[in-house]
Amino acid sequence: RDFEFARAYNLPIVAIQMPPDEWFASNKIAPTTDCSLWPSAYVGEGVYINSSNKKISLDGKRSMSDAITLINAWLEKNNHGVSAVTYKLRNWLFSRQRYWGEPFPIVYDEDDIPHSVPDELLPVKLPELTDFKPQALDPNDQTTDPIPPLARVTDWLKVELDLGDGKKTYRREVNVMPQWAGSCWYELRYLDPTNSDRFVDADVERYWMGPKTSGHTGGVDLYVGGVEHAVLHLLYSRFWHKVLFDLGHVSSEEPFHKLFNQGYIQAYAYRDSRGQTVPANEVVERDGSFTHDGEPVVREYGKMGKSLKNIVTPDEMYDEFGADTFRLYEMSTGPLDASRPWNTRDVVGMQRFLQRLWRNMVDEETNELHVVDEPAPLELSRALHRCIQGVQQDMENLRFNTAISKLIELNNALTIHVNATGSTPREVAEPLTQMLSPLCPHIAEELWSKLGIKTQITYSNFPVADAKLLVSETIEIPVQVNGKLRTRLAAPAEITDDELRALALADAKV
Repeated sequence: RDFEFARAYNLPIVAIQMPPDEWFASNKIAPTTDCSLWPSAYVGEGVYINSSNKKISLDGKRSMSDAITLINAWLEKNNHGVSAVTYKLRNWLFSRQRYWGEPFPIVYDEDDIPHSVPDELLPVKLPELTDFKPQALDPNDQTTDPIPPLARVTDWLKVELDLGDGKKTYRREVNVMPQWAGSCWYELRYLDPTNSDRFVDADVERYWMGPKTSGHTGGVDLYVGGVEHAVLHLLYSRFWHKVLFDLGHVSSEEPFHKLFNQGYIQAYAYRDSRGQTVPANEVVERDGSFTHDGEPVVREYGKMGKSLKNIVTPDEMYDEFGADTFRLYEMSTGPLDASRPWNTRDVVGMQRFLQRLWRNMVDEETNELHVVDEPAPLELSRALHRCIQGVQQDMENLRFNTAISKLIELNNALTIHVNATGSTPREVAEPLTQMLSPLCPHIAEELWSKLGIKTQITYSNFPVADAKLLVSETIEIPVQVNGKLRTRLAAPAEITDDELRALALADAKV
């Protein structure tokens, strides 16, 4: 809005963050273009520019969090303030006028006085319903409240209870909790879901979530979720967990030990002359221009979502490419913690990789396996074990995109071997399938079965790299003369300095 306001009133615009090259490329403008001529404001992360004075400079910082950290440090150093973490637990709307949710264990007497339901009658369960819609407001009386769907279930609504003064008829609370009452402690119930006496057995909780070492806070080892969870689910979940810990019901001081925020999937969004978003699937591209219903629209990158009308549903991808291809493409687009652009036209690249991998093991025409129990050539074995080591390290560090690159590289080496021999060594086929399994479980399970292995691939051990095969017999050595690269030499790994010098001097390019 600031950008549009400044442009409308011819006010000077100063960019404080440099967008990435991809943003300039997608908008078909040069990085040197004056920011007042940009098609829209850039609102993502970028390198800070034009953000300095005589006292402090943010220039060169690559993220907002880095800039905030620097500013806070400067303020503290100069006694202008102290950094503090604040939590806002107020204004949590906990009551919903719908069907889906946890019923409140509250009943009302004839004087509308609330009473809690006795422990032995918990939990209060939702009644069966076929119509979940709340009743609309009375159009003739705007002062009436909407009636939740539970209020229509009369045989559930009225209940006879003895709360200490004889049996009486009570009316149940018809609003429900917003499902957070369950999501705030679901990680604990997941450990012991069939326990009818406690929300989780103390020994079970201690085994799975208790502190591993002295000083360890315990909790779930790793929580992967979007950054928006940090101020909603995670904050309230931690609040509930702290209460349970203080009451002695759990041994873990914290519910989650480590948080990893994955980035957003971004996609092109389009705005018309009014600044309103239009459905991306209705936009027509012609000669580098974009129109909607014949009117020009402006293209921009944004978080994939309903508000920008640029959603690509998984169902569309499943129907056209299959679930495994969809998963593989999503993981290949970039680091897991970075926001990544989506381009449906690029999905076919992952589809071709999986097709080549399948053909390397299965004959397309006969559907017969052409995997043989013969040793793999040394170079192919080396490529396999380098891949095993690299993929294992990448998986442990959530670097799925680089793990996929290594699998593609190994499959390319295997393709060369198959083209030359017509078969794939089993000692390569099995570990390659195992490494593929976490990313493409359906295709991997099918290949595993075709390899004649009776147990599911899920229960097999991840392959282990042979250290002896990780060392190359030859290494590539760049040769420079006066700082300029002249050639690259392939030499034995154990070559001495004198031998290497003689080899370099004998090269015609040197």
